[in-house]
Parts: sequence; structure tokens; C-alpha cells
Amino acid sequence: MAAWSELLAGVRGVLLDISGVLYDGGEGGGAAITGSVEAVARLKRSRLKVRFCTNESQKSRADLVGLLQRLGFDVSESEVTAPAPAACLILKQRGLRPHLLVHDGVRSEFDQIDTSNPNCVVIADAGEDFSYQNMNKAFQVLMELENPVLFSLGKGRYYKETSGLMLDVGPYMKALEYACGIEAEVVGKPSPEFFKSALQEMGVEAHEAIMIGDDIVGDVGGAQRYGMRALQVRTGKFRCAQTAP
Repeated sequence: MAAWSELLAGVRGVLLDISGVLYDGGEGGGAAITGSVEAVARLKRSRLKVRFCTNESQKSRADLVGLLQRLGFDVSESEVTAPAPAACLILKQRGLRPHLLVHDGVRSEFDQIDTSNPNCVVIADAGEDFSYQNMNKAFQVLMELENPVLFSLGKGRYYKETSGLMLDVGPYMKALEYACGIEAEVVGKPSPEFFKSALQEMGVEAHEAIMIGDDIVGDVGGAQRYGMRALQVRTGKFRCAQTAP
């Protein structure tokens, strides 16, 4: 208990990952992880500020929140920091028109974005749409640009669903980086700007916050590099052999 008290000393806010921490996706929307609904409720009854920080890029933020609510979680759309809305803001600020290699479930987030005559590529967890044809089209768009810009909504290697482990966007991002000789701009964890945005919405400083996630690189490592404390849960993609970067 003394160790826990020391770890949590001065903490005013908690950032919670969603996939692998609150629920595992899958058929019918997936299933809440045992005890997670009650844990969120207890956190919200405490003195701590709570925000949800996710790299989910197969669902719009509204659809994700609707799913969580159906699973029993007390969560609203305004409490969720997600990469697609953050990417849209960046695209508008920089006057960029993306070619989208994304899942149909998140495409609605880009409805207000001009996608004609693309001058960048946005890649997300496209699932079954990660075909050779679609990957090659993204490659061709990038290679035709004088200054190619690739945005990746997160860079996770894999995640867990109820049916098992699933490839995430990271391996496909790396393929385009290698083929085009460029480095992607990551929108989502472990990007410092993504953590900064979540903390600003919560109104706490990095040293006052703790990140709870199942990804040793994106959640734990990213949060620690930004000056936060972090805990890795033993659910989701957790593997005993994992060590912090």
C-alpha cells in the first residue's frame, strides 16, 4: 500500500485507454473486461478527473461512445480524445487534402474535409481494406508528391479482440514509410501532442496525471516520455515478456 501511495501522490487526473483496458472488440461490438465498468464508476466518484484517451480508428468517436454506453460505461463524447478528430483539425490548419486509407466506420469523421486532388495520405486501422490495391494506391499518391506527407492514426503493432490478436495500423504505416523513404506523422498515442491535448482538456499538468493502458509502447512509454506516470494493465494485448522501452 505504501508503494501505491507513493506512485499516486499528487495525481489529479487519470487517462484511460479503451481497447484492451475497458473492453475487447469483436462480434456484436465486443465485451466489457471484467470489473472495468465498476472501476470507471469508482474513479468518477473519486476526487480525480477522468478522461478517455484512445487510438481507436475503426469507429467514429460517436459510435465508440455509443458502444461503451451500451456495455454499461458512464462516458460521453466530450470525455474522449481520439485520433480522427485530432487529424481533421491538423488537416484544416495546414490546408491539406488527404487520400484516406481508413475503415468505413471512421470515414464520417472526415466528412467536412476536402479530399479532392490529395496532397497527403491519412492511414488508420483499415482492417479488411488493407488490400494490396489500396496500399499501392496510397503509395502512388505519396510518390507523386514533391513533399509527401503521411499521417498515421496511431502506430500500434497489434491489439486484442475477443477472437484473438489483430494487426493494427503500425505494420502498414511502416510499409509505406519504407517504400516511400519517409517518416509518418503519428496522430494518437504515443505522440506528445496527443497527450498534451488530452491533458489540456482535463485541466491537469503532465506530472499530475497517470496513464492506464495495455500497450507498453503507446500507452506506458509514450506517457512516461511526456512526463506522466503510467500503469500497464494485465488485460488486452499485455504479454508477460513485455518490458518498457
